[in-house]
Amino acid sequence: MTASPEELADEARRMRKVRHIVDIATNLIMQSNMTRQDAEFLVGGVRQWILTVFPDGEQAYEIIYAPRFRRLIDEFALASGGPDRRVVIPFPGGRS
Repeated sequence: MTASPEELADEARRMRKVRHIVDIATNLIMQSNMTRQDAEFLVGGVRQWILTVFPDGEQAYEIIYAPRFRRLIDEFALASGGPDRRVVIPFPGGRS
């Protein structure tokens, strides 16, 4: 069975929304001094939302997004109460 143009357009629209939500979550994890617990809570909400939009998408989520989120949480999220282990690298030629 071939998908209709309307079905293809709907899927493309939903995928754009998924990319947008994932980009927002990614940026929040990387830039907001979020604790690991908060980052995991955020990722859990993103996962639930994606699976609402694509009910059969659990395997795709686990292959595409879960490793990316795990890496970002490991790299950027703060251990609750722990030291800030991130490094800020200044732009070349920036002000001191």
